Amino acid sequence: MIRILAAAAAMAAALIATVAEARWLRAETDSFIIYSEGNEKSLREFASTLQRFDVALRLLLEVKEQGESNRLPIYLLASTGEVAKLYTGSRSSSFVGFYRTERDGSFAVSHRENGGRSRGTSASQETLFHEYAHHFMKRYRTGAYPAWIIEGFAEYYSTIDFDRDGRALIGKPAYGRQYGLVQLPQIPVETLLATDPHSLKTVGQVDVYYGRAWLLTHMLFHDAPREGQLVAYARAINAGTEAGQAARQAFGDLDQLDKDLAAYLRRPLNYRITKDAIPVPTNISVTALPPGEDAVIPLRLARLSARPGDDSLAVRDSLLGLTKAHAGDAAVWFEYAAAEWALDKDARDLAAVRSALDRVIAIKPDHVRGNVLLGELSMHELDMKGDYSDASWQKAREPVALANRTDPDDPLPLYVYFQSFIDQGKIPPDIAIQGLEQAFRLAPENIEMRVAHAFALANRGQFTSAIRLAQSIAFDPHMGAQARPLLEQLLRMRDQRYGGRSTDAAE
Repeated sequence: MIRILAAAAAMAAALIATVAEARWLRAETDSFIIYSEGNEKSLREFASTLQRFDVALRLLLEVKEQGESNRLPIYLLASTGEVAKLYTGSRSSSFVGFYRTERDGSFAVSHRENGGRSRGTSASQETLFHEYAHHFMKRYRTGAYPAWIIEGFAEYYSTIDFDRDGRALIGKPAYGRQYGLVQLPQIPVETLLATDPHSLKTVGQVDVYYGRAWLLTHMLFHDAPREGQLVAYARAINAGTEAGQAARQAFGDLDQLDKDLAAYLRRPLNYRITKDAIPVPTNISVTALPPGEDAVIPLRLARLSARPGDDSLAVRDSLLGLTKAHAGDAAVWFEYAAAEWALDKDARDLAAVRSALDRVIAIKPDHVRGNVLLGELSMHELDMKGDYSDASWQKAREPVALANRTDPDDPLPLYVYFQSFIDQGKIPPDIAIQGLEQAFRLAPENIEMRVAHAFALANRGQFTSAIRLAQSIAFDPHMGAQARPLLEQLLRMRDQRYGGRSTDAAE
């Protein structure tokens, strides 16, 4: 026990030391909020390039909306080693960036390290473009896509660059995948189409998988004889065709596809150029964070990125220490409350959560996430007492409603308001269902909200839409295994209501 406590204390001390050295800047664009310890000039350039990438994606994929009301937070760490340590606990891991869609919101983590690449776009740019492409696809292409398309899409668009005239160059080589594509044993196409990348055991296998997914995506986009095949394949899957059958219908003989892919690798690769320049964004602001928020950023990242087995107590204790140094900062008190709340039920101190939230609300009465957590805490306490009266739950929902009025573009208050009726054992009223639909529109990439929306649709008899949403989760390489039972449950609900008929009488 003494060794465990000593290790926790050492981790907490290391976290506090990191906090003390931090000097974080915040860049805001039309689509992003970017946090970085780099200098202002480099951060502004990075933010400008990323926003141009967002504009280019919207142009290429015919997304009319410009900018985001629910912007994506991005954290830029100094090195790939720091990213790997945050994600896996080991600096020697191969992870150089990641993207998460959590209940509390989506975020991406990348790095500012550009060494080791002799040609092509910088490693840091490709990493972040790859992670943002995932977010963009989840937000604007909510259909069901096999894992290789999801990763191939992100790899393909990660190499977008801009020429001197400002035009976007699309489909440039993924030089970082060269070794895996040329030197390592290749995955047959038929295997690639059916493989979950999380099942791969070695770094080499992962490198080959990503390289092959990129190459196949590139060929299907650029090789004239195969024009339209990728679209036909995706449409067939979303129409309910089994993935292997859809592949054979769209691509023809898969052995021939494998041979064509090998030949394509030996050919000079072409790329597309947009007709017009992608404008350099001017609506970018860069500010230094207040001392409290500056200090809390590494600990917030540690909390948001926590894996099973991580020492969440050390993060909680470090945040508690920060409340003493920044007693007047609502952001610090909220992070401490959130870290305490996130502990296992047997470990967390609910009285401490409430006390911290009281400090948050006293400092900033309209703190959005503070009010949401206050509502959740109150509902949890009612549930523990067995009090399910309408008057008590209505009062518990009041801070959640205030959070929604304060920031209508934050999906979490809308979702929590809807979920509160489920937790109370009540059928959600129309206003709560409408709120859930709005939360889904604001954050369609959020798995928990997508699942809730799917079941809300099913409960109203709209099974076609519900099952389509569930299929999109089941194909997701980051979530598929957990989502397939949900899909099966929706299929059973449909069969029970309509006797196995595939048509949807309510739609």
